Amino acid sequence: MTAPFTIGIDIGGTGIKGGIADLTAGRLEGDIVRVQTPLPATPNAVADAVSKVVQQLERQMEGRRAAAIGVTYPGVIQDGVSRSAANLDPSWVGCDIQTLFANRLQRTVEVINDADAAVLAEVTYGAGKGVSGIVLVITLGTGIGSALVFDGKLVPNSELGHLELDGSDAETKASAVARERNELSWEEYSVVLQRYFSHIEFIFSPDLFIVGGGISACADEYLPNLRLNAPIVPARLRNNAGIIGAALRVSVHQTFAPEPNVI
Repeated sequence: MTAPFTIGIDIGGTGIKGGIADLTAGRLEGDIVRVQTPLPATPNAVADAVSKVVQQLERQMEGRRAAAIGVTYPGVIQDGVSRSAANLDPSWVGCDIQTLFANRLQRTVEVINDADAAVLAEVTYGAGKGVSGIVLVITLGTGIGSALVFDGKLVPNSELGHLELDGSDAETKASAVARERNELSWEEYSVVLQRYFSHIEFIFSPDLFIVGGGISACADEYLPNLRLNAPIVPARLRNNAGIIGAALRVSVHQTFAPEPNVI
C-alpha cells in the first residue's frame, strides 16, 4: 500500500476499531482490527489498546509505518484536550489526548470527536456529499453522538445526545445500547427515536439527517417508521465512517516512514 492510504482509529465505549483508509476512493482497504475497550477505560489503558491496533494494521501495510494517525474520541475535544467523558472513565476529562497518543505512538496524532469524524466522511464520500444547508449526523451506539455541518463546514462538538428526553440525557433512552438494555422491539424503539429526532428537527430545521453507528446496519427496521420534514437516511459508509473520517482529518500529515512496527 502507498499514499493516500492512512490509518484511522475509532474509540468507542465498548470497542476500539481501526482501519487503513483509501482517501481517494473513500473506503477501507484490508481488514478492520477490533479490540474491546479496556475496563476501566482510563487514558493509559486505552492508549495501550490503540497502540496494539496500530501495530496490527501496520502489519497489513507491507512494512510501512504511518507517520500520522487519526483518532476519534467519544466526547468533546478542544485543541486536543478532552472536555467530557460520558462513556469512558472520568479521568479523561482534562486529558491532553493528542499529546498522550502522540507520545505513546511516537508519531503525529490528530484527535477528533467521533461523530464529527463520521460527518466529515459522509459529506466527503457518502450520503451528505453535495448537500447544501444543514446536515446532521446522529450516531447511535453506546451513547448518541452528533455532528453538524453547514454548507460543508463542520460546527464541532454539538453533543446532541445530551439533550433532555423525559428528564434524562437522550442517549440514556434512545441509544442503541439503551434499546438493548430496555429490551425494546424495533417498533417501540422507533417511537423513542421519533420523539428524539422531532425535538432535534424543531431546534435545527436540518436539510438532511444521516444516521450512523453500528445500528445503522439495521436502518430498515426503524428509519421507515419515522415521520420528519427532512429526509433521514443511513450513513452510506455505515460503521466505517468514523475510521475514514479520522483518517481524512489527519490526511494533511500523511507520509510513510520505512521503520516497521516501531511504537
